[in-house]
Amino acid sequence: MSRTAAEIATQPACWRRAAQAAAAFEGLPEPGERVAVTGCGTSWFMALAYAALREAAGQGETDAFASSEFPAGRRYDRVVAITRSGTTTEVLELLGRLKGSVPTLALTADPKTPVMDAADTIAVLDWADEESVVQTRFATTALAFLRAGLGEIPGVKPVAEAAVDAELAVTEPLPEAVVGAEQWTFLGRGWTYGLALEAALKMREAAGAWTESYPAMEYRHGPISITGPGRVTWMFGTLPEGLAGDVARVGGELVAHQSADPLADLIRAQRLAVALAESRGYDPDRPRNLTRSVILS
Repeated sequence: MSRTAAEIATQPACWRRAAQAAAAFEGLPEPGERVAVTGCGTSWFMALAYAALREAAGQGETDAFASSEFPAGRRYDRVVAITRSGTTTEVLELLGRLKGSVPTLALTADPKTPVMDAADTIAVLDWADEESVVQTRFATTALAFLRAGLGEIPGVKPVAEAAVDAELAVTEPLPEAVVGAEQWTFLGRGWTYGLALEAALKMREAAGAWTESYPAMEYRHGPISITGPGRVTWMFGTLPEGLAGDVARVGGELVAHQSADPLADLIRAQRLAVALAESRGYDPDRPRNLTRSVILS
């Protein structure tokens, strides 16, 4: 078993611990605050998901930006940064620019890195850190931590229930038609769009796969043209009306675990990425052209 696969399997326990940690943590955004969430790569996609969840919970306007694209001069009551390594250049530079002008919170896996001094408040989730270059459990655990801090969210399961769904997602066999496909398109709506982006990224990172990701209602506006026999359309969350019929009409394979928590369904996509990488002779722990952190000179 690869290290990545072993880390993927620990996510249900990590999420439960994250929910407990969030309940005792002081420094999460307060209801009514105008908040921005930021990160790079996978962390940015988790930021997008959290921003949509926070607004769905009615807790206030929440934006998400890649750290390199954070809008200068826009005012927020709090900025939340997600950085597994605590060393990513764009995140540290942004926190440096914001220092003293807005309260900042950083979520990290490594308490011995520069982010500890760059942000005003730190949530250290070191028990969810990873040896693999590819992020899996830290990203979902960070989102579970932030999600748990929101309390009840209409139409979204509590983190404890998501962890139950995750236990099945860790062990359930992947369908042969999905593993053997040549192309995968991931879709989401609201907070699950960030998960769709992340699923596609995992497939590209670990396996060099041909993957795409879109808001679900945009699928008919062009992306459906790529779907056909031997190609998968994967929906995170509830299927939009008529989408299943559209995929069937063009001969695609539809994946939609509508009763499962979408974050748990992301585990299936992570496992698919590892399985595909191994079938192609790649090392999912050490993907091509990637490092644990992007540190610019």
